[in-house]
Amino acid sequence: MDRTRDNAATTEVQAAEIVREYGPFSDAPNVHGVTFDGTHVWFAAGDALRAFDPSSGRAVRSIEVACDAGTAFDGRYFYQLAGDRIQKVDPATGAVVATLPAPGKGHDSGMTWAEGTLWVGQYRDRKIHQIDPQTGAILRTIESNRFVTE
Repeated sequence: MDRTRDNAATTEVQAAEIVREYGPFSDAPNVHGVTFDGTHVWFAAGDALRAFDPSSGRAVRSIEVACDAGTAFDGRYFYQLAGDRIQKVDPATGAVVATLPAPGKGHDSGMTWAEGTLWVGQYRDRKIHQIDPQTGAILRTIESNRFVTE
């Protein structure tokens, strides 16, 4: 990282190359969250989690569950934002095996899995919450000066 004379951090901008695009999906006009299970790309489509093969782009599976925003995968389960809750979904059966309170009470914008916990963004509140995946307790909150979409 380069430093300017006043010691403020600067970043170097590099061009990105788009190597592949997916969609549009005729049966899923909106994508609300995306995750990867090591084999398939899964996305929240409002009424279902949908999966496609990233090699072919072909749809391979769907799990009917409410999907308003972010989607995360912990290596065994999917976590899906749905209104004021986070649903823990067993991909083998499609069953919701647990429900946790969403920290934004329905105003959450995205979610990911890292460091053994869930990270949930709140767009308008400009916050990211680290969440215990067993209890839903907020472990810490990071405030941002920018909108958070995760």
